[in-house]
Amino acid sequence: MSDLRDQRDDATVRKLRHFSRERVVHAKGSAAHGFLEVTEDVSQFTRAAIFQRGARTPLLLRFSTTVGELGSPDTARDPRGFAIKLFTEEGNYDLVGSNTPVFFIRDPAKFSDFVHSQSRQPDTGLRSNEMQWDFWTLSPESAHLVTMLMSGRGTPRSLRHMNGYGSHTFSWINAGGERFWVKYHFKTVQGIENLSEAEARRAAAADPDAHRRDLRTAIAAGEDPEWRLEMQVMPYEDAAGYRFNPFDVTKVWPHADYPPIPVGRLVLDRNPEDFSEVERAVFSPANLVPGIGLSPDPMLLNRIFSYHETGVEAAEAVWAVEAEEINRYAEARHAEDDDFGQAGTLYREVMDEAERAELVANIVAHAGEEVSDEVQMRVVDYWTQVDSVLGARVDAGLRQ
Repeated sequence: MSDLRDQRDDATVRKLRHFSRERVVHAKGSAAHGFLEVTEDVSQFTRAAIFQRGARTPLLLRFSTTVGELGSPDTARDPRGFAIKLFTEEGNYDLVGSNTPVFFIRDPAKFSDFVHSQSRQPDTGLRSNEMQWDFWTLSPESAHLVTMLMSGRGTPRSLRHMNGYGSHTFSWINAGGERFWVKYHFKTVQGIENLSEAEARRAAAADPDAHRRDLRTAIAAGEDPEWRLEMQVMPYEDAAGYRFNPFDVTKVWPHADYPPIPVGRLVLDRNPEDFSEVERAVFSPANLVPGIGLSPDPMLLNRIFSYHETGVEAAEAVWAVEAEEINRYAEARHAEDDDFGQAGTLYREVMDEAERAELVANIVAHAGEEVSDEVQMRVVDYWTQVDSVLGARVDAGLRQ
């Protein structure tokens, strides 16, 4: 079994290396300089110098759409990259996150297939709603993020009005060598504000660079955007017996289980002097500092191979350091591992009725545009498994 797993892992790495040379994601970016200031004492969890109370570390934060090419509209319905490069005295630390706490897939072997399904098709040069729904409905683990994407969160009003997340589970190590599993949450102080589908389309027509312009204008006017850094911290021993796999990037840790604790604030206070600073910015989760490590999340571990700019040697060095701990959790099953539960909770318990209605309208509009009857039937089944009422509303909408 281990030989077969090794062969599969080798094939996945080869596939990711090929993909990294074939296609660029997060091509269109906006960025600003700023700092991370730690205001609370979290030294019991990590010895990392940047997370000691009073530390103030300069950084570059790059925002981006995911599949849009250069020149594409900022307001397109798409997850946003939220990548932070912290310039520490111990080297650069990269936290390559997004504006969502989860991702579409948990299996890195699917990554290139996922991106191809969201991108322009080779025969037409056009994006295909059919291809997107074909992939999503055949990958039920995508339901949590697709629910977010099809909600108002898929079209944020500005880069300043959305949260950022590390998304993956990481590890912190304190001065005594104790390890903790952690998740990063950057909560916008400006408040979450989103655009409706109609507003997003109008903004795209009026100014494809609306988000880039808004960020630069706000900072130039002295309206420095700010985010609160909060961390979820899980004791190392909790992971093995937790009710679902805590390293599954398609799931969040409920706050009732691990309440976020305040750590500090992230502020953007300076625009790039030359936009080449944004274009040259390169990030990789392989760039770590003492006191911060990886986790057994296979998507995280395989990302260090797909960021070819960092070099394979750096990725393999990180892998070697973490391998002993990671192997303890390889392919472990948990009692509540499932694909649709958290998406259903988001729909029923987090969204209000106006947000649920907006979600249905966005799904129907997207799945009703050049999507075959066969795939639409799978769309209805997909959302029915998230919530039976939601599935019925989508079915009724597609039949009109």
